[in-house]
Amino acid sequence: MNKLKILIVDDQSDLRKLLRMTLALIDCDLHEADSGLGAMTMMRTLKPDVVILDVMLPGGIDGYQVCQAIKTDPVMKKAFVLLLSARGQKSDMEEGRRVGADGYMVKPFSPLELIETIKFMHK
Repeated sequence: MNKLKILIVDDQSDLRKLLRMTLALIDCDLHEADSGLGAMTMMRTLKPDVVILDVMLPGGIDGYQVCQAIKTDPVMKKAFVLLLSARGQKSDMEEGRRVGADGYMVKPFSPLELIETIKFMHK
């Protein structure tokens, strides 16, 4: 089986580093983007299996918009999208469901829960 391709999208380098360290515990191929626009550019060539996506991103395209673009694109829609955000209100999570996210985790997150979620999402 091929390695799981995971795209981490977050504008905070410290959080991307924490995610890299966490995801090193599973056999995967990690890629990173620091903006919504960067994520959209990478999505087309990378075609990741899993996208860990922050909601609040710089550059005019937020995580909800990136998620919706992924889920409405015939080539990219198979990717599992996990929104990972400091925004934890019920309305934020409902917006995540509305745009097609497969999961929603609130920061600060449990690294173990993140790994279990990815394993569960990609069965």
